[in-house]
Amino acid sequence: MASNRVWQTTTTFKRLISTYTSKSLPSKTHLHAPIPDSAFPKGYALTGLHAGVKKKPELLDLGIIISKLPASAAACFTRNAFKAAPVIVSQEVLKESQGRARALVVNSGCANAVTGTQGMQDAWAMVRATDALLDPPPSASETLVMSTGVIGQTLPISKILTAIQSQSTSSLGSGFGAWEAAARAFMTTDTFPKLRARTFTIRGKDYRLAGMDKGAGMIHPNMGPPSGQLHATLLGCILTDAAVSPRSLQNALTYAVDRSFNSISVDGDMSTNDTIIVLANGAAADGQPEINEAMDKDAYEIFKEELTSFASELAQLVVRDGEGATKFVTVSVEGASTYGDAHKVASRISTSALVKTALFGEDANWGRILAATGSIPLSTPLDPSRVNVSFVPIDGTAPLPLLVNGEPEKVDETRASEIIGAEDLEIRVELGLGDQSAKYWTCDFSYEYVKINGDYRT
Repeated sequence: MASNRVWQTTTTFKRLISTYTSKSLPSKTHLHAPIPDSAFPKGYALTGLHAGVKKKPELLDLGIIISKLPASAAACFTRNAFKAAPVIVSQEVLKESQGRARALVVNSGCANAVTGTQGMQDAWAMVRATDALLDPPPSASETLVMSTGVIGQTLPISKILTAIQSQSTSSLGSGFGAWEAAARAFMTTDTFPKLRARTFTIRGKDYRLAGMDKGAGMIHPNMGPPSGQLHATLLGCILTDAAVSPRSLQNALTYAVDRSFNSISVDGDMSTNDTIIVLANGAAADGQPEINEAMDKDAYEIFKEELTSFASELAQLVVRDGEGATKFVTVSVEGASTYGDAHKVASRISTSALVKTALFGEDANWGRILAATGSIPLSTPLDPSRVNVSFVPIDGTAPLPLLVNGEPEKVDETRASEIIGAEDLEIRVELGLGDQSAKYWTCDFSYEYVKINGDYRT
């Protein structure tokens, strides 16, 4: 009887959701456009193909990226206790290689997480098959591996290995088409491939950064380096033709991730597979020494800030493609005594289901923002009489104060509705405790999010 009631309730819920006419989702087509071949870093070859992990043959599900030169490698991985097999394997590869790698292989459609001994064997098999494509062949593994998709299912490993073995360095490309195909191979519930490139200058020389990431749900990363302290799934890789020492590359990435990928949230759920990888092969260095924090602080700082800005751009694409999202919201917390305090408050506001549903309903219920703010213990206790809250429109017009020095303002509800009704807006909270600040990027919760995740495996 109980099982029948559960079935009836589930069936009724699905019928209600299927008949609900949701708010139309904003178009994402403008977020993906061709990039000139010259914008991509030198010395990399890529491809994306269908290996058979996904059922539909038109969907790409395997990406291969190879550096033609030895490269420094750095990564930040999920802190979830149930780390997926590819996370563990990539950590081991980086440890054994002392921060050097030449290849990355990624599959979508199956996360290879919580898959026991078989999952580890499959992840290593993907690494070794990709190692075999490298010239000259490595004496120890130089391939990092990532997977994304459904948790608890094993990979169709024979199909994946056959697909990898069908490739060669000559079959991979370096133009926009190859980069786009690799980016598409990352996708699960994503609605567009997330691919960006930029040029930056150090010591009078131009270098390039290009990167791709994926993610739309199960997004609230908390990633750190393979070892040591921190200074749906999110996967990403960033490639550069600058020369950077492995240690400095890891330090720069750890700093960048904390201010980019660790500062986004779609639904507050941390994945078992979250991974960000950076390769720096020096193909444009022309004999210049590796950027090294200890030897050339100025060059390192330029690179670190460029990497942080670029990682933030990629991270924000994930939020803009959040499952069922109709709004992109910047949460700015200012006046904290430490960066950590500001970051924690911004995270709490960004993950509040009450705040996110109010954003979807375009209800200026700012009391929910205050409740979330006050729920976080801070290193300096919060004084409510110093707190300010405002909505900030992105069109450059004046912010709308909601709370000033702990006193509620007489809010213009029409103006509040205009601001919160826009696709982009900012929530600004000033704590009045110091000079530290942090930003988080988040989205709203919609009926469409429930529908997507209620039917994810079907």
